[in-house]
Amino acid sequence: MLEIIYQDDSLVAINKPHGLLVHRSPIATNADTFAVQELRNQLDQHVYPVHRLDRKTSGVLLFALNPDIHRAMQQSFADRKVEKEYLAIVRGYTEDRGTIDYALTNDKGKEQEAVTHYQTLERTEIPVPFGKHATSRYSLVAVQPETGRMHQIRKHFAHILHPIIGDRPHGCNKQNRLFKEKWEMTTMLLHAQKLSFEHPADKQSVELEAQTQSEFNRSLQFLDFKAAL
Repeated sequence: MLEIIYQDDSLVAINKPHGLLVHRSPIATNADTFAVQELRNQLDQHVYPVHRLDRKTSGVLLFALNPDIHRAMQQSFADRKVEKEYLAIVRGYTEDRGTIDYALTNDKGKEQEAVTHYQTLERTEIPVPFGKHATSRYSLVAVQPETGRMHQIRKHFAHILHPIIGDRPHGCNKQNRLFKEKWEMTTMLLHAQKLSFEHPADKQSVELEAQTQSEFNRSLQFLDFKAAL
């Protein structure tokens, strides 16, 4: 059963698990479970995904329950009227806050504006050697993407040399190997925590929040992020 975090007559939102595809994709032919079909079967009605999350990303995923609301919400996303906030665990110590303004090229070869804001919530240093260093350092960051390009957050943090842990192919393979070998952790540590928007039916403000899931929480523990716990 999918975890439903919000539902009314027009919209429903779930806390999407890590590893679950939103819908069928020709680039993931090995998958046979999809959020659209699972939620449709769970509610016994058609659902229309308003936006996307990467397969490896967990968190708030919003669906419309009819075509008119679907169109209205997609327009809100296109007009940048929807506020999104993610949590990520990244390699190294990030700045207290920053803006990553770095254009990205889409799958059609077109360069697109891409802007991501972030704030560092907590930093940690653990006594685990890595490379030439005697310890390992990580940061927990809150991320607000201003634009919505494919893999934007993942590519942007790789660009500033603070890749998201568990990210493939944009992350650090050596860090990913460390997490797999030492902690048996292969989950990408990116979580869509919050979504805020104006409801297209009654124009009321809606704020959705999804709690971080088990592997993300386990990582917070073994990385010793004290404040987050």
